[in-house]
Amino acid sequence: MKKTDWPIRWDLLLRYRLIETIALWEGRLTTNHICHSFGIGRQQASKDINTYLRELAPGNLVYDRHLKGYVPAELFRPVVTHGQVGEYLDLLARQQNLSSTFESLNIGLPDSAVVQGPNRVISPWTMRAVVSATRYGRQMKASYVSLSRPEAVESILEPHTLVCTGNSWHLRAWCDSNREFRDFALSRFHRPPEALRQRAKHTRQHDDDWNREVTMVVTPDPRLTEAQQEIIARDYGMKQGCLEVSSRAALAPYVLSRLGITLDNQHPDPLVQQLELANPDQLGFGSKRERALKAVAGVC
Repeated sequence: MKKTDWPIRWDLLLRYRLIETIALWEGRLTTNHICHSFGIGRQQASKDINTYLRELAPGNLVYDRHLKGYVPAELFRPVVTHGQVGEYLDLLARQQNLSSTFESLNIGLPDSAVVQGPNRVISPWTMRAVVSATRYGRQMKASYVSLSRPEAVESILEPHTLVCTGNSWHLRAWCDSNREFRDFALSRFHRPPEALRQRAKHTRQHDDDWNREVTMVVTPDPRLTEAQQEIIARDYGMKQGCLEVSSRAALAPYVLSRLGITLDNQHPDPLVQQLELANPDQLGFGSKRERALKAVAGVC
């Protein structure tokens, strides 16, 4: 994604991202897409497209009179998106989520369905305290429960980042009681944390596992047949049967969990497992291996 030399207003950036996403993945963009998505007039939508082409991505789109819309140019290059299909799928997911709340909403995207499970419950008061402490670099007094220690334990936390792992939100924070950085599931604060006035002494720059990048080499489960392995490799766009996935070391267990890969136990059925981590010893978890496993379940 290209960075511009000048800041783009948030509302404009959202519209530019829609322009790029629809054009790239549907092959045809009209002003109706923008009008219906953002509730603006056709004149403003046309202006947005022209501004995108003039100031951000000259030549990226071509108007097709037959299709009565803009199509990606042969040398199309994304500048406000990454050009990944997940961005289009996220757009479909957001449409489905909004449509379930606003029944009359129609922004012109194809029908889609999103499988949703229950999310963990987080109180607004917990989120407000966490956001405040994280945003302003303050200490936070928290009472926390976990599966390994069901009784509430109080500690001073110094949070630096909120992490979404799909259906759960975690807080990456220095724990004064354990004298190390850990992950804390927001749903497991025994009561709303209290943001303190004291500045945090341990910041993101001090979190070694957060700042350390690891590369996970993922392969098809070798127990599958050769034909089955080829299908899995094609699913994930593997090259020579391997997929390299880079991540912060602190987030690697969550990435593996979303791929259905555990650090310890292999599923007895390769059709369920499908993927395997080829380089577990190179991830550098060391003595933190068990804790990394527990972090995925939010039990730290």
